[in-house]
Amino acid sequence: MAWVKIRSEEAVDEATLTAFCKGRIATYKIPRYWKLVGEFPLTVTGKVQKFRMREQSIIEVGLAQAAATKTA
Repeated sequence: MAWVKIRSEEAVDEATLTAFCKGRIATYKIPRYWKLVGEFPLTVTGKVQKFRMREQSIIEVGLAQAAATKTA
């Protein structure tokens, strides 16, 4: 899942973003899921909270079982 911060004056959808990526990056690197947001979750110091983005993405996409799998 890719989180995309859009400007208020821009009209963008998932199909447009996927079309933009084709030919620029490898096909297997194009995100399957997109989340269009106005703001990223930030800490007090202004850093992006990637762990919170990951948690929200797992819930929205429904990948809780896959996320619980233990790896090396």
